[in-house]
Amino acid sequence: MEKKSVPEPVRKVDGFGGTDPGPRNVTMDRLNPDILVPPVTDRGTIPNLKFSFGMAHMRLQSGGWTRQVTVRELPVSKSMAGVNMRLNPGGIRELHWHKEAEWAIMLDGVARISAVDQEGRNFVDDVGVGDLWNFPSGIPHSIQGLEEGCEFLLVFDDGGFSEDSTFLISDWFAHTPKSVLAKNFGASESDFADLPTDLDRTRYIFAGKVPGPLSSDRVSNPLGQVSFSHHLTRQQPIKTSGGTVRIADTTNFPAATTISAGLVEIEPGGMRELHWHPNTDEWQYYIEGSGRMGVFASEGNARTFDYQAGDVGYVPFAMGHYVENTGKTPLRFLEMFKSPRFQDVSLNQWMALTPPELVQAHLNLNKAMMGALRKQKWPVVK
Repeated sequence: MEKKSVPEPVRKVDGFGGTDPGPRNVTMDRLNPDILVPPVTDRGTIPNLKFSFGMAHMRLQSGGWTRQVTVRELPVSKSMAGVNMRLNPGGIRELHWHKEAEWAIMLDGVARISAVDQEGRNFVDDVGVGDLWNFPSGIPHSIQGLEEGCEFLLVFDDGGFSEDSTFLISDWFAHTPKSVLAKNFGASESDFADLPTDLDRTRYIFAGKVPGPLSSDRVSNPLGQVSFSHHLTRQQPIKTSGGTVRIADTTNFPAATTISAGLVEIEPGGMRELHWHPNTDEWQYYIEGSGRMGVFASEGNARTFDYQAGDVGYVPFAMGHYVENTGKTPLRFLEMFKSPRFQDVSLNQWMALTPPELVQAHLNLNKAMMGALRKQKWPVVK
């Protein structure tokens, strides 16, 4: 078998850099070639815009596991945070709520989700791969793995969010006098004699029985039902030469009032076009494949990062960027925004809709290049 060459911090185009005899983490260098050898176009000091869930602390419970990437792991990510969670078959993320809104996408398996809103309307649904849900801030809910278990990504509209700081139903019962519980529920204190203890080990994410069909969990309600889920992969995508984009925001997913998203699929050789977002930061999650992102931060500063499945990326507000598929298989990732609407500005479209003499005066472009500009937005190009 041919030995894999060790990458060195030497740039071929100009010979800058030098070998690195170590100590070093060669595996990490191979995963981040554009950090080891930055393109000649990179310049200045842009903060780190990458953190891998593979480097995040794993919390293991009887019903599954969870890990999170927040502002503590990725300091630039002040507006959003993410949680990756696995529930075993029947595993329960216990009844809870939190201050932040919870947006989610199913990555594997099937889950049953439930909630009740402030109007007393209830909700229960089964969600599979590619399906979304959104629970607004303060809305109590639960998640349970079905026959094969499930894995999903949760995204919260605050970078300082902590999955360990949610309001848990078992925790509230444990810290309320039994006399108060009895009065509240019209019961006797002895009815609360068997409340769970050692909550860190026995609740939060705990083992349970796989529930029956969805119909068996539906609770009739004279106040009616409400919907918090959305089938993103059933949406007709925006399709261009290099791939597809599916957008979920308040125009088609009304429950998600604080978070919008784009699911981007880029074919080999394709690229998410040069663009920026005029309303907020971008939080990314890479689902499949490998790619690189170049970010332009003004003042002549630019930096390039490499991403693989399970990585989180980030683009601060209004910074120009592109995402290129660097592999031989499709690249799939999420663009997430703390905003009710998905908004972006295309560099190509901006130039095409600006007086051509003005554009030429800035960039000295020839007629062929000017004629290639597109007045329609193509999110993914090739």
